[in-house]
Amino acid sequence: MTIAVVLLALLGSAWLLAVIEAWLTTGRLRPAAPLLAGLSHLGRESILPRKPDRLFFETAPVLLLVVAVLGAAVLPLAPGLIIADLATGALFVNAALAYVLVALIMAGWGPNGAYAMVGGWRFLGQLIAYAMLVVMPITAVAMRAESLLTSTIVTSQAGLWNIIYQPLGFVLFFIAAMALAFRAPFDLPTAPGELAGGVDAEYTGVRLAVLRLARLVLVITLAAATTVFYLGGWHGPLLPPWAWSLIKILTVAVAMLLAGHYLPRIREADLLGWCWKLGIPLALLNILIVGLMILVVP
Repeated sequence: MTIAVVLLALLGSAWLLAVIEAWLTTGRLRPAAPLLAGLSHLGRESILPRKPDRLFFETAPVLLLVVAVLGAAVLPLAPGLIIADLATGALFVNAALAYVLVALIMAGWGPNGAYAMVGGWRFLGQLIAYAMLVVMPITAVAMRAESLLTSTIVTSQAGLWNIIYQPLGFVLFFIAAMALAFRAPFDLPTAPGELAGGVDAEYTGVRLAVLRLARLVLVITLAAATTVFYLGGWHGPLLPPWAWSLIKILTVAVAMLLAGHYLPRIREADLLGWCWKLGIPLALLNILIVGLMILVVP
């Protein structure tokens, strides 16, 4: 039952996010548009490139979707509403989402095309830089909760959310989450103006529908992780816990879309330079500050 509820929440949130994304792009609010677009993809021919690596080409969209769902499996929507409350749940989120890189490398290599391959290798450099900015803020969050259980992390924020306790960690994690979801301005693997779609370019029909659904679910999963680690999870007045979780998740996901809608794409060299020269030192500083606060204020 829990699995069905969580999957329905993911699908519903992905649909709503697709509606909002289309609204930001076209200026028209059409609730049925994502469903119609999905049906149109299912009805189109799935064209194969001339000389693909068939295993990689077919597996990449499915793997990306599975990875996004696995990441969401350890994130609670309400007390007891979690698929797997693992003892190392906070680290499992990072471990599962590391396979986003594998999926995009496969999507870049599989079609045997130049633009797709460039997009895949771009994401390799992007994630090598920003993977540390996912792990290090999670470390500070676990320090305060004294646990890697995601439900315990939520409980530890009953009196004070982590966005207030460690705002620097929140900013770093939010930026790293956008880079991991390869949303603008971190959309270097797709880069429509440069790579004609990049890793998406060679996919059509059902494969493209799965790939787009996977990208939306990935954003929702990262928004859920941000909610659990920094926004108090299900905590909130009046409304039921699951409602607060969904409201916060959708708010973070829309914030990711809005940030990308108004910011220009960042050059690869600048992206990596900012991470190594600024992001990682700030993440270390955040861990130091949280450690000192824990010592001073038990």
